[in-house]
Amino acid sequence: MTRRLPSAPPLLPGLDYVRPLGSGGFADVFLYQQDMPRRQVAVKVLPIGERDPDMLRMFNAEADVLAHLSAHPSIVTVYQAGISADGRPFIVMEYCPGSLAQRYRIERVPVEEVMAIAVRLAGALESAHRAGLIHRDIKPSNILITTFGSAVLADFGISSTLVRSGDDEVLAMSIPWSAPEVVAEQTGGTIASEVWGLGATVYSLLAGHSPFERREKGQNTRDLMRRRIARGTFVPIARDDVPDALQQVLATAMARDPARRYRSAAEFGEAVREVQRGAGLAPTPLEVPADEWMPASVPIDFADAAPRGPVRSRVASESRRTGEPLEGTALRREEDTDVTTPPAGHGPIWPWVVGGVAGLVALGAGAGWIWMVLT
Repeated sequence: MTRRLPSAPPLLPGLDYVRPLGSGGFADVFLYQQDMPRRQVAVKVLPIGERDPDMLRMFNAEADVLAHLSAHPSIVTVYQAGISADGRPFIVMEYCPGSLAQRYRIERVPVEEVMAIAVRLAGALESAHRAGLIHRDIKPSNILITTFGSAVLADFGISSTLVRSGDDEVLAMSIPWSAPEVVAEQTGGTIASEVWGLGATVYSLLAGHSPFERREKGQNTRDLMRRRIARGTFVPIARDDVPDALQQVLATAMARDPARRYRSAAEFGEAVREVQRGAGLAPTPLEVPADEWMPASVPIDFADAAPRGPVRSRVASESRRTGEPLEGTALRREEDTDVTTPPAGHGPIWPWVVGGVAGLVALGAGAGWIWMVLT
């Protein structure tokens, strides 16, 4: 399968493009420098020309879910979202310089660090579940490391509600970390399958490979992995420094029967905390919402595939005489535009600037006008 090349970075007001960060079948991610406040941010954007309603729906859902959950210290923070000049939806997020995508494969991650990550992610998932949401794609590459060295959960692009179901639902999975019932396409995701995915992810960080992965070449095709997960049983991690109590926690989380797993992500997190205590370590705080916390007043609409948010663009007017852009009509990078088409018949172009903070620019050429509020 040919890997898709990343699309061009969009022009966004108040943001200077730096470099690409990653690309996948769903979206591209770029590093930008934000002007005010000055900081580096990650911008996730759909590919140019993407019109698939499922992709648009998933993108909208990720923005809404992150906005609802990103106050959690172990969930990546979203800053804003909108539509770029070329019509692509985008999300501006916290820039995390690190990831666990490959680290566990090239180095032996300390057990103490893995247990701390496990508890933090358990708190993040429990918070999502209490809001009626599930992640559905827990795996090492979706665990990012912030500039302060903390692990945060990212990529809620295929998240869903705990009650949502139907033939129109997109079933997406990362096979090595998907629960047997998800691999068998019996469910799109439940709390039980999330517990399994979290256990499989923690297993991978300790073992250096996914739970049912084989070292032999050609033994890890999608079909072979599905079969092994469907009938497989827990195999202890081959590390002497992994406590037996932690092996048992992971075995419980990855029980083939969902009813035998931990009943919640919080229960899984508490079990890991008990292992930490037994090892003489200070237990990692399990951060979950207070009892008074309530979900957002407006439920997340996972069926919404309509473009939403302010349009961020640069507009270049075109001369009716030469067909060339008029010099000086390109709007500055930090300006938001609301493009409309007022009545025809207006005269020459007159720029207007009101105050040092806000102003109004009217650009007209022949029969057309472009209005923009500067802020």
